[in-house]
Amino acid sequence: MHSCKHSHTHHNPLHCYLPPYVIEHLAESEDEEVRRSAIETLQGSAADRMMRMMTPVSAMQGLLSAVPSLPNKERYIYDMKQRSVGFPGKLVRSEGQNPVADDAVNEAYDNSGITYDFYKQVFDRNSIDNRGMPLISSVHVRRNYNNAFWNGQQMAYGDGDGKIFIRLTKGLDVAGHELTHGVIQHECNLVYQDEPGALNEHLADVMGVLVEHWHKGETNPANADWDMGNLIMGSATKARALRTFKAEKAYENDRYLGTDPQPKHIRDKYTGTDDNGGVHINSGIPNHAFYRVALELGTPTWEKAGHIWYQTLRNLNSYSNFQEAANMTYLVADQQFGSGSLEQQAVKKGWDAVGIDASR
Repeated sequence: MHSCKHSHTHHNPLHCYLPPYVIEHLAESEDEEVRRSAIETLQGSAADRMMRMMTPVSAMQGLLSAVPSLPNKERYIYDMKQRSVGFPGKLVRSEGQNPVADDAVNEAYDNSGITYDFYKQVFDRNSIDNRGMPLISSVHVRRNYNNAFWNGQQMAYGDGDGKIFIRLTKGLDVAGHELTHGVIQHECNLVYQDEPGALNEHLADVMGVLVEHWHKGETNPANADWDMGNLIMGSATKARALRTFKAEKAYENDRYLGTDPQPKHIRDKYTGTDDNGGVHINSGIPNHAFYRVALELGTPTWEKAGHIWYQTLRNLNSYSNFQEAANMTYLVADQQFGSGSLEQQAVKKGWDAVGIDASR
């Protein structure tokens, strides 16, 4: 039974929103219903991963490059309620069509559209590949499926178990995060293992949180929402979110989820082999650095801090580590705002706060 972890999958992984440690914790719950849903989620992820491994990236990219460049948004939402149908499922809503009776379909449609608009308006990026790639989403994936993922060519959303997690289409940050895995794939293609993998998760989290700030008009970083996954938490858990950019933990001693394991300083970095070497765990370190930079700047997060991070995402390579990412943000701040500028100083302070010297 595999979750979103093992290292042999890191060249063509499923990029899952819920970390493996969360699902594994639920799989050991004394609540039989919760335990069963978690085990089904783990088995479902394993099956989806096998499909992903059997589809070489070259074949998928060939498939996608056959699609003409599109000047505008192009969204397709598929329904997988009929379990007999493979991905992407049955087409239920496409670009320009009116809302349907199914909330999950409309949420996937709206949130992928908002994410597209964010990339277009803030960074002048035309979709995931910058060439107008259609945004494909499948909803109602499996039964009680506690996850959402990017599989290299499309989004997939589960409905949650209804207790710990509710449908994952509700979270705009979920769509922003997962679609950003696609952007990363087309830019620096960070390997999904160890520090490069944690940077992959970090950049997806940053863009996920920025899409939300931008959409909700949260212009003051000090009052903005820095929690990830708060809209998909069910009523049975006291956890307010899955993870947070702030210094505190997103949840502690929760009956179902345990305690948030994310470190916020390099000295506390997880060095084990679970979670592909801690890709979801250690992303907390650069996440907190970004939060500190944004707070120091005090301007809307998507403007200065967001532009520095987006350019960094484009400049990194597949094996970049935390130190290289920190150095790159410092260099980009110099290029965009000038050497010794307030922006560059803020970048240095943010990384200093998590124990990484960005000026090296």
